[in-house]
Parts: sequence; structure tokens; C-alpha cells
Amino acid sequence: MPPMSEPRTAAALMDGGGLTGDYVSMGSGEARAVVRDVYGLDAQVLRLATEKDDTFRVDINRMPRFVMKVANPGDDRGELDFVRQLHQHVIDTDPSIPIPRFRADLSGRSVTALVDEAGQNREVHLIEYLPGTTLDELETDARQRELVGEALAKLRIATESFAHPCATRPLAWDARRALELTPLLAFVQDRRRRAALAAGLARFADISAEVNGMRMQVLHNDFSKSNLLGDPSREEFLTGVFDFGDSVTTTVAVDVSTALLNQLPRDLARHPVDDPFAAGKDLLRGYLRLAALTDRELSLVPHLVMARVIARALITTRRALLFPENVGYIMRNTQQGWAQLEWFLDRPFDEVSEILDAFRA
Repeated sequence: MPPMSEPRTAAALMDGGGLTGDYVSMGSGEARAVVRDVYGLDAQVLRLATEKDDTFRVDINRMPRFVMKVANPGDDRGELDFVRQLHQHVIDTDPSIPIPRFRADLSGRSVTALVDEAGQNREVHLIEYLPGTTLDELETDARQRELVGEALAKLRIATESFAHPCATRPLAWDARRALELTPLLAFVQDRRRRAALAAGLARFADISAEVNGMRMQVLHNDFSKSNLLGDPSREEFLTGVFDFGDSVTTTVAVDVSTALLNQLPRDLARHPVDDPFAAGKDLLRGYLRLAALTDRELSLVPHLVMARVIARALITTRRALLFPENVGYIMRNTQQGWAQLEWFLDRPFDEVSEILDAFRA
């Protein structure tokens, strides 16, 4: 059996962003009372699946109107402030990015502190409910993916001017820190998968110092299909960008790699393709129309995609042991990653570096 604790470095990363904190979830009845007492709304609520907090869709007259997020009581208050201020900064800086707006409480505040029925200190905020379907439920074409890439570039440009004391927080989901998650290998019980992860980490070790020396800024860091809304009937296609919870100061290449990871085929094991990056290249084409990447960043992005695959496997495996009641949500994207990791490891380092060469200046 693997040990049930991890060394300090990995533990600190897992604690960053509240990935290890247990708490008593808020029930729907209490959530409805919060909506009434804090926001003055007579509404119905529907719990939404999330990683580590309580989130509810708020319906008025049977129509979705808002989303209420009740923070994990273990979340650092400074980090919560960082996320919310960044969210508002993007709204103020580039209104063309479809970011949900905050709804003030009865006292005019965008965030409310309260003690829940379990005696836990929580922070609550309400944002508008945006129309559309999450991109992980849509089939997209090349033009639509290019529009997604343009939105990522706009977001990078908007966040470049933002600063906050908690922007440099240690965060497990920051792929440039993948080596710091090495102790979590002990929790991967399958010997073959553990060896694959170790091989990937060894490969990433060759570029880790260079990655950490590249240009950095505050970035969204989770431009995944599940955090984007689209409507194929609309010319602009993208109707929503949300969840700034993993935002952090990291390298520009990391932000792009996260977006490209989420364009990889989900079933590489059963349905191999000649170029798993084909859809991601459409996204990158749109991105580069508005924001530049250096040739070296382009060569490192595919390796950072692999690093994110590794981080996802390690983080979710550990969290599934900590929170078995939420294992379905935690592990929902992990299974696809094993074939993706194998694809990277089956290719020489230099071949992976050349995947995006067509985009070099």
C-alpha cells in the first residue's frame, strides 16, 4: 500500500488552491436560504459538480439566472481575493471577453462572508448565468477553434497588467512545477502507469530550469473545454469564459499548453490519429493572430502539454484517495491521459519539440 502522507513540497502544492482541505458541504436547502437572505432572491437552486467548493445554479421562475459559488472554508482568503479581483479586472479591461458579471448582495458587496450551518467560515459570490453549452459537449470546427484561440490571446493580454500579492502562490496545477509533484508517484498503485509517469517527469527535468526562466505573467491557467461555453448558431461562437480558480503567475507557454491539452483526442488508445495536435493547431492559429510566442516557447509547449498530463494524473490520483465520495468528478479526465502520455513517451524528445514548428516566425 502507498504511504498516506507526502513530503512537504508536494503537500504545500496540494494545499495551494485548497486541494486537500475537507469540509462539510452546504445542502440545497441552506443554499436557497443564502440566496434569499443575502441577495433578496426567491429562487430554486441546483447543485453543480465541482472540484472543491459548493456551486449552485440559481433559477428564477424556472429559468437559469445566476451561479452561486460558496468557497471551501479551507481556502486562503487572500487567494480568493486574488481570483475575484482578477475576474473583475478582465471584465474592466476587455469587455469583449464573455466573462460573467458579479451580482452584488443586498449591501452592495460583490463578496459576502458568512458562517454556514456547520459552523464553517465561508465566502459567497453570485455571478450571472451565461448562455451556451460547455465545449466538452460540442463538436467544433476549425473556425470555431480559432475563435477559442483568439479569446485565449485576449485573456492573456488583459491579465498582463494585473498584479496581486497572492498571484505567485504555489499551485499544483501550474505545470511548470510538475517536478515538485514527484512524491505523489507513491500513490499510483499501477506499476506500469507509475513507471510511465516517472519517465515523463525525467524527460521534463531536462527543460524544467529553462521553463522556469521564461517570461511570466498572471494567466488564467485553465482554458479547458469545461470552462468555456459556446453556441454554434452565433457568429462569435464563444459565449462564456469562466473559472479563474487556477489563475497564477506562470509562463506564457504553460497557459497555451493547458489549452492545447484540452484539444487532444480523448480516445487515443482506441482511435489513434496521425496528429493528435491537429485541433490544437487550429486554436493556436487563432491565438497567434493576436498574441505572439517565441520560437523557443513553441518548441517547449508540447512538453508542457505532457507535463500537464502528468500533473493531472498525480493530483487526481491523490485527491481520489482523500475524497472517495467525489471520485467520479475528480477522475473524469484522468483515464484519457494514460494513452496521451504513452503517445509522448513513444516519440523522441526532439520530435516532440518540433510538433509546432510550422508556426515559427
